[in-house]
Amino acid sequence: MVIQDLLEAARDVQSSAHVPYSEYRVGAALETADGEVFVGCNIENANYSNSLHAEEVAIAEAVKSGHREFSRLAVSSGRRDGVTPCGMCRQTLAEFCDDDLLVVCDEGEGESPTEYRLGDLLPDTISEETLE
Repeated sequence: MVIQDLLEAARDVQSSAHVPYSEYRVGAALETADGEVFVGCNIENANYSNSLHAEEVAIAEAVKSGHREFSRLAVSSGRRDGVTPCGMCRQTLAEFCDDDLLVVCDEGEGESPTEYRLGDLLPDTISEETLE
């Protein structure tokens, strides 16, 4: 899948978001090492701390389906403002992804997406090794 298709998948899933409080729709599309794509959208809860982020929903779907290796993630908001995964989502991604996971952030139509590597977004992550 090309990056633009991955971004489109992240944009498309935003329509399923449940955002009655922030009205800030986010979609994520996570590509597995073998090319399958799993999408997620944010799901808000009135107490906020129980809200689910799009990246978490996408990775949960993929892991539930037996995937443990990933190559790329695209993230898009309804505002097309270059949103990146939050710290909590970065840590969740680091549980299953290498530092070189490509993270593509939507800057909007006609703009080139911003690309990061997970290791640059979350250096010195908490890992199984750091817990020992």
